[in-house]
Amino acid sequence: MRVIITGAGQVGSSIAASLADDHEVIVIDTDGERVEALTYSLDVLAIKGDGTSLSTLRETDIETADLFIASTDDDETNVVACATATAESNPFTIARVKQTNYLETWNQTGGTFGVDFMVCTNLLTAETIVRVIGLPASQNVDVFADGQILMAEFRVPKGSPVAGQTVAEVDRFVELTFAGILRGESVIIPEGETVIKAGDELVVIGNPESTHAFAGTIAPDHTDDRQDIVIVGGSQIGVETARLLEDRGRHPRLIEYDHDRARELAEELVGTTVMESDATDREFLDREHVGDADAVVATLGSDEKNLLASLLAERIGVDRTIAVVETTEYTDLFEAVGVGAAVNPRDVTAEETIRFTHGTEKVALIEHGCAEVLEIEVNADSILENRPISESMADLPPQVVVGAIARNSSVITPRGDTVIETGDHVVLFAETAAADNIAKII
Repeated sequence: MRVIITGAGQVGSSIAASLADDHEVIVIDTDGERVEALTYSLDVLAIKGDGTSLSTLRETDIETADLFIASTDDDETNVVACATATAESNPFTIARVKQTNYLETWNQTGGTFGVDFMVCTNLLTAETIVRVIGLPASQNVDVFADGQILMAEFRVPKGSPVAGQTVAEVDRFVELTFAGILRGESVIIPEGETVIKAGDELVVIGNPESTHAFAGTIAPDHTDDRQDIVIVGGSQIGVETARLLEDRGRHPRLIEYDHDRARELAEELVGTTVMESDATDREFLDREHVGDADAVVATLGSDEKNLLASLLAERIGVDRTIAVVETTEYTDLFEAVGVGAAVNPRDVTAEETIRFTHGTEKVALIEHGCAEVLEIEVNADSILENRPISESMADLPPQVVVGAIARNSSVITPRGDTVIETGDHVVLFAETAAADNIAKII
């Protein structure tokens, strides 16, 4: 497949890195340093230019492109770039936007702007935050097979009951698969005798009930009934998070420092209590009993402010903190210093976009892209179809685990003798190096 990406920031670079080994990738950016860096680090053609310019697009031979992805940090630029690409050729176009008003217009008009698919960063980030809030101790949660299957990442805390146990000892859940263990720089495909250590990141795949039950095992002190949620910062991500919580019958509280913005949000968010204050004011936090909250979500305008708000919330006794982290390199730092979960908007945007290049139903990136979870619908030509898993696995790379199977309205936990049928939705865990090849094979 021939893919053209305009925008070589963190999102564009992440997408390019995922595609470079198996596709012809051309990246456009106005920043010469970014272009040079990509040229040396990835097997891509990087061009200095403007992705909204016809002359630049013609330089990339846009007429032969299969996929055009606009992933700059500017919404208008991305929409115009897709419209320009569509005017000149007929690739499948994907536009990254931050503001939900573009997504709403695109949905209401049946897909306008010359955009075939629109990825809204702010909404995707808010959806991720709400899923993480809903699963105790989790650091990342994604939904597959229309909600029948969950993928969840958990970091094993010191003192956890599962630390020091083998996978076989911990695996007491009928519809749950231990798909992977991330330990340092290594991705471990777990076996029954694999010992789980404090600090490990566990990736599990299963039905929602079993996943929630496992969360209670890994961190029994965390409550599953999170009603009192405080959002710090009236950014668009904070607002979308509040809206999603309201849709689920919750009544969050939101702290916003700016007077005019606080008044605006108080009128807009009818089910949210908006409080005008500085979220670092200890007297205010004590007066409003923020320390008693089940979760605090930091959605301020900078990573530094989000880190400060999260650490202060931890200090005053908040059960769980979740922070938005714009800089990918900071994600591990946030979690290392005690932030419960760090959500990176660029990562969630990249994984939603990468799904189209794999030809899969869904993709979730694990730990900045070292592994992926894929959902694939099995057809009659698949090597998995009508074969026991133990037999078909011989035709797949060794770094692959079949995590769960959705068949009609049932979830099947795969065993060696499980036979996969046409129409099944299979959720697999794989190291990134094998993921794209798997989508082709299956």
